[in-house]
Amino acid sequence: MFFNVSIKDFIDVLLVALLLYYTYKLMKASGSIKIFVGVLIFLMMWVVVTQVLEMKLLGSIFDTLMNVGVIVLIVLFQEEIRRFLLTLGSYRHIGILARFFRGGKKSELQHEDIMPVVMACMSMSKQKVGALIVIEHSAPLDDIVRTGDVIDAAINQRLIENIFFKNSPLHDGAMIISKKRIKAAGCILPVSHDLDIPKELGLRHRAAMGISQQSDAHAIIVSEETGGISVAYRGQFYLRLSAEELESLLTKEA
Repeated sequence: MFFNVSIKDFIDVLLVALLLYYTYKLMKASGSIKIFVGVLIFLMMWVVVTQVLEMKLLGSIFDTLMNVGVIVLIVLFQEEIRRFLLTLGSYRHIGILARFFRGGKKSELQHEDIMPVVMACMSMSKQKVGALIVIEHSAPLDDIVRTGDVIDAAINQRLIENIFFKNSPLHDGAMIISKKRIKAAGCILPVSHDLDIPKELGLRHRAAMGISQQSDAHAIIVSEETGGISVAYRGQFYLRLSAEELESLLTKEA
């Protein structure tokens, strides 16, 4: 028996597989993997009952549950759906298209903009002053900026160190750098519930991972306990960075 399979069918299967894989990663990062597995099992049962076994009564019950279930899933996973759309809009290929229409420009931040941040992080690392700095790229962080106090100042090493000084009222929140300016400080970031994050990493690291999963921003963390410098970028940690490694990572094309 031969199946009439076309290239369109292969593309169809590939796209479904990619969609399922990305949804799995998204649910795993948010700690909702068990719900995701449960939904998959329910979908498989629905297909078997309605398409394979063709049970009319049980099939009608499953159809009703499916109709209601779509609304329930939207309510349950509204944050994950929002994160999916934000991440989709900030992916590398979208950034490439944006740069194409801007005339091929790369990341706005240059060496002279990055160095004050790097030097401030090195200074705070030596003094074991905790800090969390987010550098915006193509995905706007206006919602995050509104959670803190607007500063709108030039990028300056002393200003960064003063904001994160232990007695400063803004030292506990995150600093947002956007369009070559320190836009705001004391901002609240979404916390990642990824179970793969090592337990020795604290709340600053989880907040940095959260914003890196929802946008294409670089999130720099200076540990208050160890003085270690880390960066969260596109859902991945880069730990124990030197000044050269930090500079190289921050100047990487977003």
